[in-house]
Amino acid sequence: MKIDLLLADYANVQQGKDLLMLLNAYAVDPMGGGEPLSEYVKANLIENLASRTDTFTLLCYVDSEPAGLINFIEGFSTFKCKPLMNIHDVVVVEKFRGLGLSQKMFIEVEKIAQERGCCKLTLEVLEGNVIAQKAYRKIGFSGYELDPEMGKAVFWEKSL
Repeated sequence: MKIDLLLADYANVQQGKDLLMLLNAYAVDPMGGGEPLSEYVKANLIENLASRTDTFTLLCYVDSEPAGLINFIEGFSTFKCKPLMNIHDVVVVEKFRGLGLSQKMFIEVEKIAQERGCCKLTLEVLEGNVIAQKAYRKIGFSGYELDPEMGKAVFWEKSL
């Protein structure tokens, strides 16, 4: 079994198709919301990603077959006055689960973040996604808190 990790080239048509297929596989999974990507997203995502300098995709192939991806976005920590890297999407298609691909991808993303001078990696995970939480803890992630008396940070959103 040959595992290849590469930073996506959004100008590469095949890599764009692989990215959309992998992201859609995540979207239709209950942990991704259970709905396929919209036609708008399918038609515009790659072009929009290519226009940004702060967004990256790590693609994972097993024997040349698309198996997983991590989308990550550079942000900025005001408390550290350094960039940070937010893990936005983590995908391993069902067929390739259990091979340790997410750990391999996270190691690569961490290298990229360190090369860019980032002070930390961040991510969000659903409370009910205990499998992902276990995997994230295994590679060093934990709940974010400044003061234990105030508790852990909670991720909120407001749709616009």
